[in-house]
Amino acid sequence: MLTAFARAFKTPDLRKKLLFTLGIIVVYRVGTHIPIPGVDYTSVQQCVDEAAGNQGLFGLVNMFSGGALLQITVFALGIMPYITASIILQLLTVVIPRLEALKKEGQSGTAKITQYTRYLTVALAILQGTGLVATARSGALFSGCTVAGQIVPDRSIFVTITMVITMTAGTAVVMWLGELITDRGVGNGMSILMFISIAATFPSALWAIKTQGTLADGWIEFSTVMLVGFVMVGLVVFVEQAQRRIPVQYAKRMIGRRSYGGTSTYIPLKVNQAGVIPVIFASSLLYIPALIAQFSDGTSSWKTWIEANLVTGEHPIYITMYFLLIVFFAFFYVAISFNPEEVADNMKKYGGFIPGIRAGRPTAEYLSYVLNRITWPGSLYLGLIALVPTIALAGFGANQNFPFGGTSILIIVGVGLETVKQIESQLQQRNYEGFLR
Repeated sequence: MLTAFARAFKTPDLRKKLLFTLGIIVVYRVGTHIPIPGVDYTSVQQCVDEAAGNQGLFGLVNMFSGGALLQITVFALGIMPYITASIILQLLTVVIPRLEALKKEGQSGTAKITQYTRYLTVALAILQGTGLVATARSGALFSGCTVAGQIVPDRSIFVTITMVITMTAGTAVVMWLGELITDRGVGNGMSILMFISIAATFPSALWAIKTQGTLADGWIEFSTVMLVGFVMVGLVVFVEQAQRRIPVQYAKRMIGRRSYGGTSTYIPLKVNQAGVIPVIFASSLLYIPALIAQFSDGTSSWKTWIEANLVTGEHPIYITMYFLLIVFFAFFYVAISFNPEEVADNMKKYGGFIPGIRAGRPTAEYLSYVLNRITWPGSLYLGLIALVPTIALAGFGANQNFPFGGTSILIIVGVGLETVKQIESQLQQRNYEGFLR
């Protein structure tokens, strides 16, 4: 593998792409440490130190921003607005006929949908930036901090608007950097930035487990977490690569004097067809009642019940709801992202058929049947992987920053595999031996 890396850097055009990608990553990481105007940086650092190990409701968003959210920096919102906008547009494509027609137009339609995604990203960045500033001003961003109310000393309208504009501009720059990596670098830009954001929090989280450990000066806890992490990475790689290959045979067709078709191929149905999106959906949905309870006044019974059952991750009710929501969203996302009837129609149009299955409606029913059966183990796997941090909290005594959490491992492994495959394909085009043997 090291030899393949050396060959990648020896190839001039591939070396330029790799160095360009690394340069963009450096710029992105620098932006996550530049505070926005109007924020008392000393008070923020004090609150971050006091809240170490307990990020509360903002833990997931803080992870996707590489720790920049709680630091209230220029890139505080990170790529979360873009991720949210992409998911919303993907869901609306199924509902709105105009978007569905654009999707079928090919490259021009995809470019138009990408433009809509950019506009929606800016709108969501304004909304989320306003919410973050309001949360920081009220002191709810660090509810247990003694100087939480001093994070934003000047609460004038001008300073508030400046803070929101700065974070919105930061999100637009992050989106631009991601597109630069996609166009001139290696891999998908947004995925690479997401990968870097999550990986940036690993060293501090691992060292926090070591320093807070009690067995052999914390080395036993540290070694156990590392062992669990390696096991999880191996499991995720195995399942992410697993797929059900449905054979497809294309009949021969004569067009003029030339013969077309007569080839055999397959439809790859992944065990985890939905990826990490069900975990993000489930986490976001469970954050909503806890967020409402945090900003509501009084001591009503519903607020007490939410704070007792849906805020702490180790509560049985929270674990059960989290698991069930992941399973539900796995089926939901697969249902809207893979259309068996459309696949069956395209196969019939080009003379393709599944051996033993008639073309048309029987093919669609067969694909739907196989997809439902294969989604069950995929959804259960997602639920179990996502619950590993909760199990660690309850049985191992780790903190909320448990580094090998389900969401982070799924994203890191998925992005890593896709990036390595892309570099490998470019190496093999030049008759070099790739990474994967």
